[in-house]
Amino acid sequence: MKKLWNKMMRGLYDWSMQMMSGSHALWILCGIAFVESSFFPIPPDILLIPLVLAQRKKAFYIAAACTASSVLGGCFGYAIGWFLYDAVAVPVLDFYHYTAQFQEFTSYYNDYGPWIVLFAGITPFPYKIVTIASGVAHMDFVLFTLFSIIARGFRFFLVAWLLWKWGAPMKIWIEKNLGWLSVVCFLLLIGGFFLLKWI
Repeated sequence: MKKLWNKMMRGLYDWSMQMMSGSHALWILCGIAFVESSFFPIPPDILLIPLVLAQRKKAFYIAAACTASSVLGGCFGYAIGWFLYDAVAVPVLDFYHYTAQFQEFTSYYNDYGPWIVLFAGITPFPYKIVTIASGVAHMDFVLFTLFSIIARGFRFFLVAWLLWKWGAPMKIWIEKNLGWLSVVCFLLLIGGFFLLKWI
């Protein structure tokens, strides 16, 4: 079972590296970063890492593009919450099984809104939930955008800097430990959604 998992992850990794070496790689990353901030479940880090490894000299340009796309996607999520709550936001929240707790969650924005955005933008917590909640709660848009830039920028530039500084040895280390690293990433992703149940 372990060998099968490692082989499957290695195949996925090789495919990602090949795809991220192509001419449209940055556009694909930006597209994923945009939709992840409003409804897509897979974080852009999954593509950011192989893209930076494949184009290490452009690491900070890639991080900037990823940050900008994610923040723009967050603004789209904010608009969903503000203008399209019943039509769009409710189905998204239902998909993540969070509708019942959503009203209580949005009440925190009176005092903690910017810090919630900062927390969700950096951690594995589903950022899309917070972007929609920010719109529903009518959080100050300038503050929302500012804290989104800080949070997403910190996260993506940190990843890019680590890979830029230690790219070659880190690439070897990632490939050597691909099996358990994929498990950790999967658990972090699932853990972010389970965290919703405890808030």
